[in-house]
Amino acid sequence: MLKINHLTKTYGEKKAVDDLNLHINPGEIYGFIGHNGAGKTTTLKSVVGILRFDQGEILIDGKSVQTDPLACKREIAYIPDNPDLYDYMTGIKYLNFIADVFGVSAQDRQTRIRKYADLFELTEDLAQPIAAYSHGMKQKLAIIAAWLHQPKLIIMDEPFVGLDPKASHLLKGMMRDVCDAGGAIFFSTHVLEVAEKLCDKVAIIKGGKLIRSGTMEEVKGDDSLEDVFLELEGESC
Repeated sequence: MLKINHLTKTYGEKKAVDDLNLHINPGEIYGFIGHNGAGKTTTLKSVVGILRFDQGEILIDGKSVQTDPLACKREIAYIPDNPDLYDYMTGIKYLNFIADVFGVSAQDRQTRIRKYADLFELTEDLAQPIAAYSHGMKQKLAIIAAWLHQPKLIIMDEPFVGLDPKASHLLKGMMRDVCDAGGAIFFSTHVLEVAEKLCDKVAIIKGGKLIRSGTMEEVKGDDSLEDVFLELEGESC
C-alpha cells in the first residue's frame, strides 16, 4: 500500500530524514513514533506530497508520489496535527467542498456525513462557521472529511490530540474498520499506550534515522513500548 524507499530530506546542513525505508501493507495500522524534531512530520508531509524530498522514492498503491501525484492523492487522506480548515465556511459547506474535490456522489456524501457527524455528535454544529469551533470540534470535522471519499490510505499526524475520550475511542474503531476493508493507516503519535494497544506494526525514528521497526512483538518483546522507546532514545545516535 505504501512503500517509502531511501527517503532523504535535508534542510540546509541538517538531514531531517535520513535514508528512511518503510513498507506498509494493506490491513495494517502502522504507528510512527519519535521525539519532537525526529523527522515524523517531515516524513508524513513527504508521503502526502506537501514536501519535496531530496532522494528516494515513495509509492502509494504502486504509484509514484513524484511522477503521478494526483493519482496518489486520490487514494489518500491526510490529517495534520493542527488541521488548517477554512474558518469562513460552515462545517457542512466544508464537507461538501471536500466531497466535491474527490467526486463523491450526492447520495454517498449525504449518507457518510450523517453517519460520521452523528457518531461524533457534530451534526447540530455543521451549520455553524468553523471559526466558532473548538480545537476538538475542528479535529472531528477533519476526521469526517478524511473519511468521506473512503481512501485506501489514511495518513495522520498526532490524530488523538484534542479529542475527548469518546471521540478517541470512535476514531480507533474507524481506523480498524479501514484496515479490515483492505486499507491502511500510517500515523504518528506521542501516546505510546495507544500505539501499543492499537498498532499492528510500529517504527521508531530518531534524528531522522529509523532505529527500529516491525510488529509490536518484534519491537518491544516482553517490555512495554514506553520502556523500549525510552531506552532507544537514551542511546547515542
